[in-house]
Amino acid sequence: MDTPLSTDQDPARQDPVRWSSVAGIVGFLAIVELTSGILQGYYTPLMTDIARHLGIHDADVNWFEAAQLMVSALAVPLLASLGDIFGHKKMLLLSAVVTALASWAVVFSGSFTTFLVAWALQGFYAVWLPLEIAIVFSRARKLGVPGPMTRRAAGLLVGALQIGVIAGALAGGALIGVFGGNVPLTMTIPAIATTLCIAAVALGVPDDGQRNGARIDGGGFGYLAVGLLLLTSGLSFLRINGPGSPLAWGSLALGLGVLYVFYRHENKQADPLIDFKVLFARSMWPVQLTAGLFGLSVLGAQIPMSTFARTDPAVNGYGLGLSASGVSVIIGAYVLALLIGALLFPVAARWVGSRMTLIAASVLVGVGYLLFLPLHASLAQVLVNMMIAGVGSGALIAALPAAAAAAAPFNRTGMATGLTNAVKTIGGSFASAIFGLALIGQVAGAVSGGAGENSAAPLAGYLIVWSICGGTAIVCALALFAVPRAALEDVGNRA
Repeated sequence: MDTPLSTDQDPARQDPVRWSSVAGIVGFLAIVELTSGILQGYYTPLMTDIARHLGIHDADVNWFEAAQLMVSALAVPLLASLGDIFGHKKMLLLSAVVTALASWAVVFSGSFTTFLVAWALQGFYAVWLPLEIAIVFSRARKLGVPGPMTRRAAGLLVGALQIGVIAGALAGGALIGVFGGNVPLTMTIPAIATTLCIAAVALGVPDDGQRNGARIDGGGFGYLAVGLLLLTSGLSFLRINGPGSPLAWGSLALGLGVLYVFYRHENKQADPLIDFKVLFARSMWPVQLTAGLFGLSVLGAQIPMSTFARTDPAVNGYGLGLSASGVSVIIGAYVLALLIGALLFPVAARWVGSRMTLIAASVLVGVGYLLFLPLHASLAQVLVNMMIAGVGSGALIAALPAAAAAAAPFNRTGMATGLTNAVKTIGGSFASAIFGLALIGQVAGAVSGGAGENSAAPLAGYLIVWSICGGTAIVCALALFAVPRAALEDVGNRA
């Protein structure tokens, strides 16, 4: 086990002056993460109203998620790497401007197509946290304590994110009624918040001065864009047309082929968009693998949880039969657990080290979801399971970009932190397709012998979802043992 680091040994705690020089920046960055949380929580209770406003079927709302995930998966590694070249603040400001413009476009979009494009471009907010961690890490490194300060800042930033999610969800559900069902007027609130976010970055966040002198890898970006487009399109076709679709499997195979060409291209570049030598380092690949597999549960398991909770047990023999307000209790408990996990992360890392904290968080996620297999018959059981998984998930959201920053060379901090969000997003895309198939019975039917005539998802589908979420989390915990013990601490940093 990693050597415990007591409070007295923590250099960030020994010198409050050094923390105070970072705290002001973290305060402005917390405004950015609060805004990110608002974007992630505010629209959730409005989806039915948005569908009616646009005149589309409820099922078409799924395209919004798919498009935004695709844009995020492409924008995050690009802007994070450009942050290493041109400055992390500049890319944070650019992404804030794009997100604000997209948020206002959402307000004034009156058709499905324009709304879809605007909604997708809102996905630029996914790069905010990686760039923020890179900015804090750069400033803390100059003060001689990058690890403790970055972990402490990461916990606070993710805490602000979760507070924003809670506030956004509550505000969105309440204001649609206050504004008399006026959807465009209701959606001006996140647009205003993202506009204020631009001012917070421009006025409160200094340029970290980090540059790696690299050139833009235009060819690599082209390969990556085409590969991810084909991959995400294949996953969408898989979800819509089912596992028997040749178009889905053809798109997936072609996408993987293009990404292999991208890999070969990057290895020949002096200034690659993604440095695979860094990515495959023993201190880095388990962190990135954890981020990708973690994406399956943190981005893919909440909608299945919601539909399971709404399922009537009197009709289907399982489920909780909750109303929408009852489901909000589960979601609220989960988000609260995320907040607790994020705030506990720097404390745990100070005592047992970052590696063991990552392992413990992964185990919590795994245990939480695997408990669903025998225990899912009551609200109390579901809440306990979600709280356990939520604490681990909150710690991982904060820990992964901080761990990637610690494991990377200083001139690749943005790339490394950005990759944690990019691969997490790709993992979420896979989960969306796989879980969608399971819940309509195309996968679960093979397990349960058929979904039957009932429109509710088969219980076997939910068991598959929970097994995948729990099993992949345990795989993450095992993989993280491959990280050298000191690699994620200050002594493990390389120039």
